[in-house]
Amino acid sequence: MIRPALLLLAAALPVWGAGLRAGVARVDITPEGPIWMSGYASRNHPSEGVRQHLYTRALAIDAGGGRVVIVTTDVVGIPATLADAVAARARQQFGIERARLVLNASHTHTGPVVWPNLSMMWDLPEAEQQKLRDYAAHLQDAMVEAIGKAIADLAPARLSLGFGEAGFAVNRRQYTPRGVVIGVNPDGPVDHQVPVIKVAGTDGKVRGVLFAYACHNTTLTGEFYELSGDYAGVAEAQLESDYPGSVALFMQLCAGDQNPNPRSKPELVDQHGRALAAEVSRVMQGTMRPLRGPVRAAWVMTRLKFAPQPRSVYEADLVNPKASPALRNRARKMLAGPVTDVAYPVQALRFAKDLTLLTLGGEVVMDYDLRARREYPGEPLIVAAYSNSVMCYIPSERVLKEGGYEAVDNLIYYGQPGPFAPGVETDVFTAIHRAMKEVGR
Repeated sequence: MIRPALLLLAAALPVWGAGLRAGVARVDITPEGPIWMSGYASRNHPSEGVRQHLYTRALAIDAGGGRVVIVTTDVVGIPATLADAVAARARQQFGIERARLVLNASHTHTGPVVWPNLSMMWDLPEAEQQKLRDYAAHLQDAMVEAIGKAIADLAPARLSLGFGEAGFAVNRRQYTPRGVVIGVNPDGPVDHQVPVIKVAGTDGKVRGVLFAYACHNTTLTGEFYELSGDYAGVAEAQLESDYPGSVALFMQLCAGDQNPNPRSKPELVDQHGRALAAEVSRVMQGTMRPLRGPVRAAWVMTRLKFAPQPRSVYEADLVNPKASPALRNRARKMLAGPVTDVAYPVQALRFAKDLTLLTLGGEVVMDYDLRARREYPGEPLIVAAYSNSVMCYIPSERVLKEGGYEAVDNLIYYGQPGPFAPGVETDVFTAIHRAMKEVGR
């Protein structure tokens, strides 16, 4: 006979996702042979070997209310054309609705160009352009393959959430007499939090881990030509070594104005990556809160407006002998037809009342993370950028007024007309509020 006290105790214990299933997968996406690398316009030739293999990884979750899949990639960014193609195939082949598929890029600057993302930086020979188109097609296949393998791996699982901290990210918007430059600003806004989602079998063995951080993967700067995932790749590899048979997925957060510090030395990649992995492992070995279903999802597409630019700006860039290839390429694009706005994706996934994952497109600055967490207190909120499409930087109103790379110069390399119009932060948060309302927050 079971005593009433024991029944009460059992009822008080957390339910570890009754009926919840999860699956993980990893697919190698390392290019074969030399390829043009993304992230730095200063590079003038293709890659020189492989420091570390690149992967796309997937986590599939059945938690009631429909299946969700989170895909992470060791690349600089996912263009909208690629994201749309992967999403269409995921829906057709696996029945995954768009709102329930997250595509996140680690933003490593030692990975290949993902055509056409940032392809306007250089005037590349046709043979190199074709190599990049072929790689984008290969990446699409690999991401769909990872989704399928993760779904095939679905099995009863326990998901749990915890948070740690890593201190190597620093705000990079340094204020100088000549304006805002990329440097080190120890007083600028940062978020050193490290969200961790552990995926364990019913026997408690770790099958996977999703971890996140807000920091550019730019420990290796433009003079380095070996392919790698930077600090995030080191952390993923370390965790997969520490937990044999597991898959470790790194998710990039609002890192638009965040850099690793210190940087520019190969040994620092290992230092930052191992520090991050050690913190994730520490969190997993401590007390974590269960994640439960159902999972509610929302998908909101909006458009962000650019400030009008006179045609004369592009005409001058086109004939200026000192203009960079990026300026000339941007000028040709704008003179061929006006661009007034850009499509922008916002997505929300809510696990019961345990966690909300908010994903934003583009290179989002830290102000968005801090504001979103102020506006939605209570249950945990993870704000991931570089998700579903990376079209340019997304400045806050403050950053837009201050200027600098995140507000102005980046638009040249992304082939956008110029800075956003005032009100961009309001437009993004209008979409955020709608998505959060749809998932019940």
